[in-house]
Amino acid sequence: MSVYDRLKTLGIELPPVAVPAAAYVPFVQTGNLVFLSGHIAKLDGKPWVGQLGLNIDTATGRLAARAVAIDLLGTLHAAVGDLNRVTRIVKATSLVNSTAAFTEQHLVTNGFSDLIGEVFGDLGKHARAAFGVAQIPMGACVEIDLVAEVA
Repeated sequence: MSVYDRLKTLGIELPPVAVPAAAYVPFVQTGNLVFLSGHIAKLDGKPWVGQLGLNIDTATGRLAARAVAIDLLGTLHAAVGDLNRVTRIVKATSLVNSTAAFTEQHLVTNGFSDLIGEVFGDLGKHARAAFGVAQIPMGACVEIDLVAEVA
C-alpha cells in the first residue's frame, strides 16, 4: 500500500507548506537527507496554545503532536515531491511546552510517532528526543522537527 493510500485510509489530507514565521526555510536537503524545520501545533489554523501540566492534559497533547505530524508530512511531501520516495524517517525532536512538574513529554510525543508509524510502517520507526521546555514560539504547546532519508 502506498503512503498516499494509507493517508487516505486515515482520512488525512496533506496541508500546504506553512510560511516560515522567522528567518529560516521550511526544509533543507543534503544528499539523501531532508531536514524539516520545527513545526508548531496548530488548531483550526492557529497556534495550539497552552502548557502541558497547566491547562492541557497528556491526551490533548498527543492530539497536538499528531497534528504536527500531519503538517510535517505536508512539508515533507513538498520537499521530496512523492512521499513514496522516503526510505526512512530518521529522527524527530519534540519540544513540549510544559510545567516543571510535568513528566509525560514522551507520551505526548507518541501522538507524532504513532501516526508516522501508521503512515510509513517499519520505515517510520525513528530515533527521537522529547524535551519539556519553558515556552515555545507563539505559546504553542508542541513543536517537532524531522529528519528523513529519501531515495
